[in-house]
Amino acid sequence: MATAAIANPTSLSPPTALASQKPVASHFPSSFRPLSSTSSSSSSSSSAAAYALHNLHRIAKPWLPIIPRKLDAPLVHLEAAAVADAEAELAEGEAASDSAVATAPPPSKPKTGKAALPLKRDRTRSKRFLEIQKLRENKKEYDVPTAVSLLKQTSNTKFVASAEAHFRLNIDPKYNDQQLRATVNLPKGTGQTVKVAVLTQGERIDEAKNAGADIVGGEELILQIKDGFMDFDKLIASPDMMPKVASLGKLLGPRGLMPNPKAGTVTTDIPQAIQEFKKGKVEYRVDKTGIVHLPFGKINFSDEDLIVNLMAAVRSIEANKPSGAKGVYWKSAHICSSMGPSIRLNIREMLDYKPPAV
Repeated sequence: MATAAIANPTSLSPPTALASQKPVASHFPSSFRPLSSTSSSSSSSSSAAAYALHNLHRIAKPWLPIIPRKLDAPLVHLEAAAVADAEAELAEGEAASDSAVATAPPPSKPKTGKAALPLKRDRTRSKRFLEIQKLRENKKEYDVPTAVSLLKQTSNTKFVASAEAHFRLNIDPKYNDQQLRATVNLPKGTGQTVKVAVLTQGERIDEAKNAGADIVGGEELILQIKDGFMDFDKLIASPDMMPKVASLGKLLGPRGLMPNPKAGTVTTDIPQAIQEFKKGKVEYRVDKTGIVHLPFGKINFSDEDLIVNLMAAVRSIEANKPSGAKGVYWKSAHICSSMGPSIRLNIREMLDYKPPAV
């Protein structure tokens, strides 16, 4: 029984199998090595036992039961612990914020003197403007006579201010059929002295001088303008001079002085153009936002004269309505003085208004 168990150690229980294992025979002293068949005189059973001991190191290690580790339980425990720690930190933060709000310092005393003034970035209007702004209601629409009367009341500058009109139209000038550029003859003038320069040649030079032009010249005047001479308000040119004037586009264009047939500054009747601009002919055009800005007199004009000039500008803008304008043409209309608040006009009343006959 014992011999058979040693021959087959896998049949033993794990402790018995471990105890039955012997070191490798090559590492044993010669006195403990198994006897060979030539020197052994024992029976076959003893030979089998010796053979089993000799080959014991070749036998696979006995099977041992492996107990699986519960790896999921510690991970779940760690995750739960992390969530609990995060909730505890959040609760502590909320408690700290509540205590900070509860212990906030009381409001400081109101500032006085210069410290009470608004910051420079918030100071958008002067005291003078804020005072005169109270004379009119911000969003109220006025009729033309009342608006002109308020216009003169809200002007308190040390110089003679200009009366300006600003009309917002339902057009987009980036389209060719929605551009607006024209002129209007103000019956009562602009109240400004207009300095007119004329570019022409030949016999027309004398005609321009006799008509009252302030500066007259040809190619020599073009050279002066290239050198930086801009001492004029209007530049009128005859058609035969336009190929030479084209080189001045970069200088005159940004200043609004480039001669243009639509503005009446390119014409063969130079004397008439000079007289019109001297008397009060005003050029206007829509800007990129669809607004027309133009002056229509001075504050020292009478109310009747300002109304006549204003209505002439309105009639001109209405008559030159672009073909591409759709829907409501007039969006808003305002008048104001130089450095003064704007006064909103009632558009329907403005379009139907008829100035008294003079």
